[in-house]
Amino acid sequence: MKRAALIIFLILLVDQISKIYIKTSFLLGEEVHVMGDWFIIHFTENPGMAFGYELGFSWGKLALSLFRIGAIVALGFYIDHIVKRKSPPAFIASISLIMAGAIGNMIDSAFYGMVFSESMFHEVAVAFPTAGGYADFLHGKVVDMFYFPLFSFTWPEWMPWLGGQFFTFFQPVFNVADASITVGVFLILIFQKSFFKTEK
Repeated sequence: MKRAALIIFLILLVDQISKIYIKTSFLLGEEVHVMGDWFIIHFTENPGMAFGYELGFSWGKLALSLFRIGAIVALGFYIDHIVKRKSPPAFIASISLIMAGAIGNMIDSAFYGMVFSESMFHEVAVAFPTAGGYADFLHGKVVDMFYFPLFSFTWPEWMPWLGGQFFTFFQPVFNVADASITVGVFLILIFQKSFFKTEK
């Protein structure tokens, strides 16, 4: 259990430090090219689910936040269960990565709206503004910053539906928490046979 807690703590620490730095140092939409045109720090905010999707009804944000809280609680019980079962350490680490990412993004949704002012294209956000935050509890936006447009091309005209359209890989902007969830899921998919092997 200590190893799982350590993984979650370290991911959350890096995730929140990077988000707070970007939130309070960058204008919305500002970007810095770290390595040419394929590794870019690009500040954007995600108001909803992955890749910026939102639930279409008025209380959709609250419903999404409550779902995230439920998922985090369930993951906590599951980690406790697999630790007691003495599951493979790599499996416990994978679930811990997923939980850390979920908590990291939940912190943004729950508290950033109350702690920070609104990020704008002409004004950097500040912590604890005198006028109050930009949103209520559970209605904050998730800070994203990593952008890896590895390559771009235009689909051939002869291709149905896609012909003539410009395509960039990899287009989504993400954060440390997103990366943590993705790595955890990929590890489970890759090593599922050893993680879920049937005991004789």
